[in-house]
Amino acid sequence: MTAPNPALFLNPIAGRGRARRHLPRILELMEAAGIQVVVHQSVSVGDLENQVRRAVRDGTTQLIIAGGDGSIHEAVNGIMAAGGEAALGVVPVGTGNDFAKAAGIPLDWEAATTLLARRITDDARPRRIDLGRMNDRWFANGAGIGLDAKVTQIARSYRWPIGDLVYLAAIFHAMVDGIATPEILIETEQLQWDGPLTLANVSNGPWVGGMFHIAPMANNEDGLLELLIAAPVTRGRILQLLPKLMRGTHMDETEIVHASVKRVKVSASVAVPSHLDGEVQPLQSDFEIEVLPGALHLL
Repeated sequence: MTAPNPALFLNPIAGRGRARRHLPRILELMEAAGIQVVVHQSVSVGDLENQVRRAVRDGTTQLIIAGGDGSIHEAVNGIMAAGGEAALGVVPVGTGNDFAKAAGIPLDWEAATTLLARRITDDARPRRIDLGRMNDRWFANGAGIGLDAKVTQIARSYRWPIGDLVYLAAIFHAMVDGIATPEILIETEQLQWDGPLTLANVSNGPWVGGMFHIAPMANNEDGLLELLIAAPVTRGRILQLLPKLMRGTHMDETEIVHASVKRVKVSASVAVPSHLDGEVQPLQSDFEIEVLPGALHLL
């Protein structure tokens, strides 16, 4: 069988530059399997998404992302904007790699590359993975409104080479300004929340920020999203909850409200920060969130 020639996209600064440094070895492993990839590198935020969209519209059926959750987020939006039929492969060389963990992709990037190359040459049937959509954007791993979006924005501003710990440092930074608790109305078939809160997270996968097991029950193949609401808490209480969030043992805490949902409507009294897959979104006050079962083809 003649191996296909998939397109490989990477953000050269993903994972503090790991994507760029590991590119020669990724190509070597692909070539050893008889796969000649066509490499595309992004040059700015949004460029990878635009390149993916154009490639899929031009007929690319298999593409590989060498990067982290931000690169996967752009790729997913590019694929879906172009019709959603191209299959995605992932080489996890980002900082958090939350989607890779949720999808069962090896976090050892060389092992992931070797496995991906074998699936391509074997013409393995792609898996179907759920996606989420918030307003006019898609997400692969999760959406956050409130404190976790603020933390994400702070973490993205750091240039420290400390891996997942960047998110922990950002939490302490975020608490300096106080814990914002805007008035928010959340409506689902299962519950309604009307009042202040610390955060609302809608998870397709179990992990956020690389080290926080925020939705232990999340499964990106079950056709559901996991809504997690945290009631207003003090700085001291956040410090108490952090170890539990890391272990995934926080679900029975009194401040936590949870529901498995297909759709969520959120209305805030003021424009609030939000993120999709760790990518900070423009300030907004109204959010329509839904699951798209089996929308992504995963190599």
